[in-house]
Amino acid sequence: MAQVLEFRLPDLGEGLTEAEIVRWLVEVGDVVAVDQPVVEVETAKAMVDVPCPYAGVVTARYGEEGSELPVGAPLITVAVGAPASGGPTEEVPQTEGSGNVLVGYGTSDAPARRRRVRREQQVLAPVNGRPAPEAPEAVRPAPDVPGAVRPAPEAAEAAQGPVAVISPLVRRLARENGLDLRALTGSGPDGLILRADVEHALRTAATPAPATAAATATAPAPAGTRVPLKGVRGSVADKLSRSRTEIPDATCWVDADATELMRARTAMNAAGGPKISLIALLARICTAALARFPELNSTVDTAAREIVRLDAVHLGFAAQTERGLVVPVVKDAQGRDAESLSAEFARLTESARTGSLTPAELTGGTFTLNNYGVFGVDGSTPIINHPEAAMLGVGRIVPKPWVHEGELAVRQVVQLSLTFDHRVCDGGTAGGFLRYVADCVEQPAVLLRTL
Repeated sequence: MAQVLEFRLPDLGEGLTEAEIVRWLVEVGDVVAVDQPVVEVETAKAMVDVPCPYAGVVTARYGEEGSELPVGAPLITVAVGAPASGGPTEEVPQTEGSGNVLVGYGTSDAPARRRRVRREQQVLAPVNGRPAPEAPEAVRPAPDVPGAVRPAPEAAEAAQGPVAVISPLVRRLARENGLDLRALTGSGPDGLILRADVEHALRTAATPAPATAAATATAPAPAGTRVPLKGVRGSVADKLSRSRTEIPDATCWVDADATELMRARTAMNAAGGPKISLIALLARICTAALARFPELNSTVDTAAREIVRLDAVHLGFAAQTERGLVVPVVKDAQGRDAESLSAEFARLTESARTGSLTPAELTGGTFTLNNYGVFGVDGSTPIINHPEAAMLGVGRIVPKPWVHEGELAVRQVVQLSLTFDHRVCDGGTAGGFLRYVADCVEQPAVLLRTL
């Protein structure tokens, strides 16, 4: 008798709770090998090929191309061993792992993460036209996730009607806001309730009711084009909202004369060898400033009520792409010189443009450098990239009147702005950091004295 194993959408990286199916790489009836990619998905951070941990014959696929699935939802089922007889499939322990290295996912997890799967536990209908397996009355929750809140017992749920929810995060969001999931109609496959459905219901509940029912009935629907808030745009929205909600931020700024920095870069590039980028010089200044003011290279552990000062500087930088804003991360930036930083910025920027950044290259940042001057603007108030503690913003460098050595002159001026988490430091520390950065911009020799 064939053993039919169900493979669910794995955790693809920190903070990601869903992914969009871009392209199926297998058809029903195809033979797959262990660790063979079966589907290409797009998360809020990157495009990822998802490998299957089982070898066998694909018996079902779940989800149309273009649809969004939560982590833990079924992707495919695979018949392992002899051809399937069509009868009930006996219970099979998932004990063998493939050892793949997909970020946030591995089939050789500790025993606590393994589970027993029955064929009849599938909760989404196949989209390939083949008969679906016998479905239960209620959707079963996803496997236990560390830190997630377990849903209420099935007996209580069955007494009040089935609720089409897979994600424990969706259940927790509804419970924390007093929302009855039984009153919602899910927008996912087979009425599956997604996080977007819960958030929409919460926004609707927070909207003041109209003066009369008649006004509601006669008011025209607002005209316009609706764009789904998902993928990169949805991830940016969630992260920025969380930053504004959780971080008590403050911003300080200063104008600096960047004439000498621009001259130093020109001289460096005229000497031959690899070209040095301006953002690499600014990054080098940032790492030197963070060595002096380590409070800004930290994060806040709210559960433990502790500030965690980090040893390494993993420097994120904002990059605008056709897919939206992404923040690649230069790992261990504190140990790199200007030439190494230039090469790494160039590599990550090219990967961002082609959409080939990996989840590992988009996570783990400890401080962010945002050069919005490339958009032709002078200043901004950056929003901190949660869970970091600060972000340095750099405006465009333009000729302006400036008092230089007691006389009015035309100099290359830039506005620098620092947004910081007021929990990790006070204004004196933030001001000291920003002033040091400005001093290095105005007199690059200041940086040489600190190396």
